[in-house]
Amino acid sequence: MIGFAGLSHLGSVSSVAAAAKGFEVAAFDPDRGLTESLNCSEMPIFEPGLEARLDESRTRIRFTSDPAELASCLVLFISVDVPTDEDNQSDPSPIQGLIDAVLGELPTECILVILSQVPPGFTRGLACTIPGDYSSRLFYQVETLIFGQAVERALAPERVIVGCRDPKAALPEPYSTYLKAFDCPILPMRYESAELSKISINVCLVASIGATNMMAELCEGIGADWSEIVPALRLDRRIGRHAYLAPGLGIAGGNLERDLIAVKKLASEAGADAGLVDAWLTNSCHRRDWALRAIHGEVISGKSKPVVAIWGLTYKPDTASTKNSPALALIEGLRSFQVRAYDPKAELGGDRPNFVRTSSAMEACSGADVLVIMTPWAEFADIELKDVARAMAGRVIVDPFGVVDREASSHEGFRHFGLGWPVEADCG
Repeated sequence: MIGFAGLSHLGSVSSVAAAAKGFEVAAFDPDRGLTESLNCSEMPIFEPGLEARLDESRTRIRFTSDPAELASCLVLFISVDVPTDEDNQSDPSPIQGLIDAVLGELPTECILVILSQVPPGFTRGLACTIPGDYSSRLFYQVETLIFGQAVERALAPERVIVGCRDPKAALPEPYSTYLKAFDCPILPMRYESAELSKISINVCLVASIGATNMMAELCEGIGADWSEIVPALRLDRRIGRHAYLAPGLGIAGGNLERDLIAVKKLASEAGADAGLVDAWLTNSCHRRDWALRAIHGEVISGKSKPVVAIWGLTYKPDTASTKNSPALALIEGLRSFQVRAYDPKAELGGDRPNFVRTSSAMEACSGADVLVIMTPWAEFADIELKDVARAMAGRVIVDPFGVVDREASSHEGFRHFGLGWPVEADCG
């Protein structure tokens, strides 16, 4: 039996993936309403493919708010998402709360694995304070899920990174058997190395994002086209075909920001230089406002009270999260103007007087002077631009990610702007 404690995004996806791999799974959360919903196949989160995988594996997984049902688990994952505050600082206290709730119910031979992301030093500190003899049975496993692709990555990870008290010792058989079912490299290392590896992965990703955004912006200014440059970069062995080279609106979602803040704190404590992090964060804020600058230059400068249509509110497609979403920052920047916005999944609260959420993408376009596509949801690419043209009053599309076809938009008389494109793009 494999157990999971904590059924937020990480725990829900991971427990269903374990069942999909053929394991018997007990998934615990103290929130009875949550576990009852899950037992009725009502998912508390949106993640493509998750409901289908749960339906396929329903006989192998049970969700419970009773920790006593973990009594048969040979491996238990602590799998609660670690929240971040408005300053992107992590709060690992829910991890300790879950451990306290379940530890007394586990069999003496149970292997405890921290799957939640924690700061370097957390797991070793836990090993020194946790009741019972867990010195050789406590591990930290790096989670590498991505919102919108979480099910795919949970079922087919690129590798598994395991933090151990003794990296040279063989992993306990029940845990090793579980990991081998995912058929990928297993990388054991000391606790601190594993904890820092997740942060290192995200820091390298941020470096790619920052470099890509800087060069894409240069393209816009000098008449180059970033999409023409990308194939040359992918053929460079030092960069590679899997490099993150898609221009974006800075970093959002919370996870990358959290790790950059962690690096700054660790560097300060260790006497290391982390000035690059400040540069990346500054660049991210600059890129976040790219769409606002485009709207000012192309619409607001020529019309005193424009109506702005926005497609997409989440920080990325295939998720409901609006954490640090560039779209919300744009709405705030347009607070003096009328904004009509549509998103198929966004979870959004709060009062925004200038913002009306519509029930469809076309409704948002009605009478608009400019259409801004802030989230590249696949459904937006299928909308007929001739219908958009009929609905709108203006002829400007600000499309950072190139969701709609450039040639088709030109045919309908739109001025169409995207990241890394020449300002006066020839679409003919």
